[in-house]
Amino acid sequence: MPVKTLIVIAGPTAIGKTSLSILLAQQFNCSILSADSRQFFKELNIGTAKPTAQEMQGVPHFFINSHSVTEDYNVGKYEADAIELLDKLFLKDDVVILVGGSGLYIDAVCKGFDDLPEADAVVRNKINTLYETDGIEGLQNLLKQLDETYYNQVDLQNPQRISRALEVCLTTGKAYSSLREGKTKQRNFNIIKIGLNTSREILYKRINNRVDAMMENGFLEEVKQLQQYKHLNSLQTVGYKELFDSLDGKTELNTAIDLIKQNTRRYAKRQLTWFRRDEEIKWFEPIELQSIFNYLKSEISNFKNSQC
Repeated sequence: MPVKTLIVIAGPTAIGKTSLSILLAQQFNCSILSADSRQFFKELNIGTAKPTAQEMQGVPHFFINSHSVTEDYNVGKYEADAIELLDKLFLKDDVVILVGGSGLYIDAVCKGFDDLPEADAVVRNKINTLYETDGIEGLQNLLKQLDETYYNQVDLQNPQRISRALEVCLTTGKAYSSLREGKTKQRNFNIIKIGLNTSREILYKRINNRVDAMMENGFLEEVKQLQQYKHLNSLQTVGYKELFDSLDGKTELNTAIDLIKQNTRRYAKRQLTWFRRDEEIKWFEPIELQSIFNYLKSEISNFKNSQC
């Protein structure tokens, strides 16, 4: 039986995961699956640093522009869709690449996501009302009260993940963290994980430069076109929410841009905290292209030899 391998490329935002994934996809002649929880949405482009058709260079990409911000799409649905897609891709390819900075979505593909209960309309309305009246701080405070363990792990600027945890807490009367079994599901493919990182000074400079480039490329205009959707969870994310506040007159534009940079740097730190817990990740500097390629070829060869 041919050996099938999923190459995972993880790391903080603006580190260069997208460009590396395209180079590797060209080397291995394979497809790319996005594990970026914002690039799913077809309405979000500049603010998510979504690769353009030109940047993709003809490499097949999946889970980019696959959904609308108006759709209810979560990590459980993503796991099911991604595994179904991988089964199809592995019928013709021996290698597929999974790339992104959303650790929860990467874990869902590699390890599986716990099947937790869905909340009823009453619970969801309660959480939505809290969010509307007290903002994300209200959600954060309730989560800290109900599940301090998960409060210390979750991206506290992500209302979708906080809301999901609260749904489980209020539905079951138990802490969300206590119900996450963390049992790894067996996959019918091998997995190689690599991570990209560099010095904090270089990373933060890359982040600041990216935000400036986004603004020059029309990010503010993109956000203006999305004002009718600003109440949706998918738009409560770094970059969009700061510019919505500016458009609403809550902050000056220059202040909003500085906040985007600051909050993106904080997000990068949380991403690294998440990924560093995974001992299966082999870390590289973004410039170590040949070392990365040699490592991947060696690991794939080892898989093949172990099958003999």
